[in-house]
Amino acid sequence: MKKIWTPKDGKIDILESDGEKFIEVKSHMGYPAIYRYPEIAIEHPVKAVLMDLDGTSVKSESFWVWIIQSSIARLMGNPKFELEDADLPFVSGHSVSEHLQYCINKYCPGKTVEEARNHYYDITDYEMDEILAGRGREGAFTPTEGLKDFLYELKARNIKIGLVTSGLYKKAMPEIISAFKTLKMGDPADFYDSIITAGYPLGKGRVGTMGELEPKPHPWLYAETMRVGLGIPYEERHHVIGIEDSSAGVVSILLAGVAPIGLNDGNIRQAGVESLCTHMVDRLDDVLGLL
Repeated sequence: MKKIWTPKDGKIDILESDGEKFIEVKSHMGYPAIYRYPEIAIEHPVKAVLMDLDGTSVKSESFWVWIIQSSIARLMGNPKFELEDADLPFVSGHSVSEHLQYCINKYCPGKTVEEARNHYYDITDYEMDEILAGRGREGAFTPTEGLKDFLYELKARNIKIGLVTSGLYKKAMPEIISAFKTLKMGDPADFYDSIITAGYPLGKGRVGTMGELEPKPHPWLYAETMRVGLGIPYEERHHVIGIEDSSAGVVSILLAGVAPIGLNDGNIRQAGVESLCTHMVDRLDDVLGLL
């Protein structure tokens, strides 16, 4: 098996063996995986649209990057710590543990991801409570421009909609609930045909669910949304598209066998994976012409 290409962010390798292509997903947590590169196409009619949350449906990436930065600052005992621009592809779109382990490797070797996660959850719990109480960080969650019209147009076309996020339930649901409240769209759990998050965090005295080792760029969140949440078999995957703004999300959609549509205002071009997308668009309503 030989390596034929690695994107700028280095998160995956594209490999070739006996005329077949594979994608190796790397891991800061010690659990890499190799997947067959699936055939990708868009066939009509499009039966379902899978949508990312952070950056695609709700503008919140800067808030969660700030949470990662704050967690590492507390871990280091340095309140003035700031991430660099070069860190951005590695602290968005993946799991919390991947983000934190990347920062530990670069900025504070010797610290543990378990310590960092404790700080992360403490800060997140406090900030989410403040936001829900109306006192939180201003502008933390803002609906993406055109989200309401786009979602209603999908409904009008009888296209199923799945919301997919690597974020844990406790952080993801307040985001989309906040966005729907702003848009006066009711309960998102009633609106979407399926919502899949990365589950619940493991902690002392409580049972966690899978969510740290298998999220994006692995295929499982998108695959579960399509196959289990929406009931669309793998053989019909070409009648499904996925929309993402992050490099990890694009790889996740691709590995699930679905055509990835990339948004230009994310980190896809910065990470160097735009060639994995069937299309790159500026706005959500640009996707309508592809359906």
